[in-house]
Amino acid sequence: MRYIKLTIAYDGTDFHGWQIQKNKPTVQGEIINVLRRLTQENITLHGAGRTDAGVHALGQVGSFRTQSALSAAEFQRALNAILPPTIRIMQAEETGPEFNARWSAYGKIYRYRIYRGKVVPPHLHRYVLHYPFPLDEEAMREAAARFVGAHDFSSFAASTGSEDEDKDRTMEREIYSAELVRTADNEELVFTVRGRSFLRYMVRKIVGTLLDVGRGKLAVADIDRLFELKDRSKSGPTVPSQGLTMVEVHLDESYRVE
Repeated sequence: MRYIKLTIAYDGTDFHGWQIQKNKPTVQGEIINVLRRLTQENITLHGAGRTDAGVHALGQVGSFRTQSALSAAEFQRALNAILPPTIRIMQAEETGPEFNARWSAYGKIYRYRIYRGKVVPPHLHRYVLHYPFPLDEEAMREAAARFVGAHDFSSFAASTGSEDEDKDRTMEREIYSAELVRTADNEELVFTVRGRSFLRYMVRKIVGTLLDVGRGKLAVADIDRLFELKDRSKSGPTVPSQGLTMVEVHLDESYRVE
C-alpha cells in the first residue's frame, strides 16, 4: 500500500463546496472520480478541511492510499490532464501511512478580500466582495484583533444542519492571528486569519461583523459582548462566499518520507 498527499488549488465558483455530495459537482467528488478511473480502485480522498460552495483554495490538502504503481509525479500529471481547469494539483508527494490530510493538519490560513474601488474589474468579480461605501477601517482593524485567542465562537458560526452534530460539537476555537490590511494598490481590504480549525461560516460571519463595525452598527467593544452572548443572530451577516480563499494548511512535518 502507498500513501499520497496532494496540494490542491481550485476556483470554487462552479462547485457545491469541497465535500462530495450526491448529484452535485464538488471538488472532492471530481478528484475522486479521476483517481478511481486512474487506479480502478475505490479510492477515499481525505481533505484538511471542508470549504463551502463558492469558496476557493490555494493550498487545500488531500490524501489517499492506493496499490497503484503510479508515482506521485505521475498522479499529478494525470490528474491535471483530466480534471477541469478550475481544479489543479499543485504538488503530489508520497508519505508514510501515518499521514492523513485531516488529522495531520494543525492550522489553516484563510483570506477574505473586499474590493473598495467603484468598479470591480471583470477578472476579479469571482474572488472579491464589492463594498465601495464608507467604512471606519481603523475601527475594523481594532475589532479584528479582538478575535485573537481562544473563544467560544457560537455567535460567529452557522448550524451544521444537523441537530445531533450541533449538540455534540464544541464551539471553542483558537485564533492565532487576525489582521485587516489595505493592499499595495489601495483597492482591496484583506482580512487574513490563522487558526487551528474553524466552524461552518465562521470566517464569513467574522467578516460580516467587521463590516458592521466599519458601518458604525457595532462598536469595537461589542466583539467581547458577542462572545458572551453566544447568539449568532446578534453578530454581523454572513458575507458571500466568493471573497473567501483557503490559503494554506499547516501540517505536522513528521509525515515526510526521507
